[in-house]
Amino acid sequence: MALSRRSMLRGAAAAGVAAVALPATAAAADASRGRLRIPREKISIQLYTLRSILEKDLEGTLSALADIGYRRVELAGTYGRSAAEFKSILDKNHIKAPSTHINIGDDLNKIIADAKVLGNRKLVHPYSNYATAAEWKAFVGRLEAAGKLARQAGFTLGYHNHDHEFRPVEGQRPWDLIVRGTTRRNVHLQIDLFWAVHGGEDPVRLVYENYGRVLHYHVKDRTADGQMVDPGKGVIDFGKIFRRTWHEGIQEFIVEHDNPADPLVTAKTGFDYLANLRF
Repeated sequence: MALSRRSMLRGAAAAGVAAVALPATAAAADASRGRLRIPREKISIQLYTLRSILEKDLEGTLSALADIGYRRVELAGTYGRSAAEFKSILDKNHIKAPSTHINIGDDLNKIIADAKVLGNRKLVHPYSNYATAAEWKAFVGRLEAAGKLARQAGFTLGYHNHDHEFRPVEGQRPWDLIVRGTTRRNVHLQIDLFWAVHGGEDPVRLVYENYGRVLHYHVKDRTADGQMVDPGKGVIDFGKIFRRTWHEGIQEFIVEHDNPADPLVTAKTGFDYLANLRF
């Protein structure tokens, strides 16, 4: 079935074919409704969510995450510690950091060296925004080149979306420029579910259009009027999204909130929601 779906979606320009492929797979997924759950070892949290308290108490915050149940985190800097020092604190709390947000404009050789120490396997560029299509295309070229360098060093490089990538710039959507201008071999995708929905997109469709390329979800919720809230506190139907993309290779479900009122409450709310979700 996977091979057949890949073959159908390879000609994604044929929108009618994709439209046929999706409902058939969705129907099969619906048959398993309520019997699926996310393994706890696949639940992570983006440490950007906790930046305000990590800056004050790094050791205590990571210990609190371990107490909640987290065994994985996604990094966004090391808060003034060396890679070795940060890794030591992670080890003390039995936490792994398989992925980290980086900027491809920084020293990639240094990033890769630190990533090896930290135990990262995936590097993710989390944000870019340009005013012209030409600038986006130039960025895409740099992203592909960085992805090749990362792959040669034993890592994979990803791109994390916001909502603006789905709005046309001079008649071209940056999202399309990214996915068509980079190769699956060098650049994977990390879909932020809040921002995808906020941008008017169906996350299930995004996954199916990029079969096998979406490796992570960022899980944060949205109210009907567009406010960001903790997972499970809004209107995004995560169960439906997860169920219909369950066999598509999602490796991590990463809790995040850009500006939480209480970061540890968000961390616990997100972990408990994902750990107990049946879909």
